[in-house]
Amino acid sequence: MVTIGLTRAGALAAAAALMTTALGTGAAAAAPRAAAPPLPDTTAVRTALRNTLDAGAPGAFAVIRDHGPGEREWSLTMGKADLGGASMRADRQFRVGSNSKMFAAVLVMRLAEQGLVDLDRPLRDYLPPGTLPEGWTMTGRQVMQHRAGIYDHTDDLLEQNGEETTSAFEARIRNAVYTPRDLVALSVKHGVRSAPGAAYAYSNTDYVLMGMAVEHLTGRAYADVLREQIIEPLKLRQTSFVVPEKRIAGPHITGYLTNDDRAKPLLDSTEQTASWLWSAGGVISSAADMDRFLTALVAGRAGGLVSDDSLRQLTAVLPTPTAKVGYGLGIRQIALSCGTVLGHGGIVQGFQTQSFVTPDGRRSVVVFANASNNGAVTTGLMSALEPAFCGERPAAPAARTAPAAAGGGASDRVVPVVEDTRV
Repeated sequence: MVTIGLTRAGALAAAAALMTTALGTGAAAAAPRAAAPPLPDTTAVRTALRNTLDAGAPGAFAVIRDHGPGEREWSLTMGKADLGGASMRADRQFRVGSNSKMFAAVLVMRLAEQGLVDLDRPLRDYLPPGTLPEGWTMTGRQVMQHRAGIYDHTDDLLEQNGEETTSAFEARIRNAVYTPRDLVALSVKHGVRSAPGAAYAYSNTDYVLMGMAVEHLTGRAYADVLREQIIEPLKLRQTSFVVPEKRIAGPHITGYLTNDDRAKPLLDSTEQTASWLWSAGGVISSAADMDRFLTALVAGRAGGLVSDDSLRQLTAVLPTPTAKVGYGLGIRQIALSCGTVLGHGGIVQGFQTQSFVTPDGRRSVVVFANASNNGAVTTGLMSALEPAFCGERPAAPAARTAPAAAGGGASDRVVPVVEDTRV
């Protein structure tokens, strides 16, 4: 199904008016308004969604929203929201996995704006005593960049490198309740893996630590700070953080894992405590709420979430081992043929999402599938981003022309699968 219509008029202005927390000053960080984005290639997006279903996902969707003059929305859905037969709907809630890291990063930057944390001092100074060993000097900025050398505790909870198993899920994930300190202890026992700042290595423990810093510095539960500083001011009515409550309250999509025994049906993994990820991956949201959050974020001070200077820091990306992918402070940048986009991905048992926005906020794209431990599903979803943002593929050059120079070949339209393929 494809629907096209007007988006919420004035959503960005409304968000700014709702948020009254004083923010720092600075030059405008958002990119100047440019020409309208090209029309999305909905045929190619639908092909990507079909490939996602063919790979094993029960259902998938893509929601593309244009903001500013002539606001428009394209909503493409395919397959099933659950194996009971309900059709996929793009207006339902789901687990967003590592998209949660963007929320944590915003909360940390708001603390930095208040002078409560210095990102260039050792993070252990802002954590409960004993959280990190003496001598661990990695800074908050290095931790947020995944350049702190901190081992990813999830590697101890999942049995198989790259894709989780249903046996590990049932044994250590679905019903288990871990404290954030438990998760950090799993990581610390491995020691520092590389010198702080020396190398990029994605680690969910990094954002468990940032959530702990939020709690320690505010004296409030992480869920309360998230609700009061982001969810309620932006009116994110389908967004919540209920760890370790297992249920998703309200209409939602059912998530599925491919069973270790391929002779068995897909495993319903919707209900889970999410405590094994906590602030690194425990948020529940929807496509509409992710759009509202992202467009407010990239607007900087005008969006009401962070100052313009904070936005510059969040989006100051460094290279990663994955071609075309950079990482800032909880923000991933992907280079497409028509320019860069900012956001994050999230893969958590039964659900995977890619949520991105152009730097000027003109277009946001949220693509989703209700299956996770399946690399081909991830590839299908990632391939929807290019046509959603950049439109139709340019006509092939005439045979007499020389090979395309850098920046002009078909390879520019291939979006790599990001490195955090499990979470």
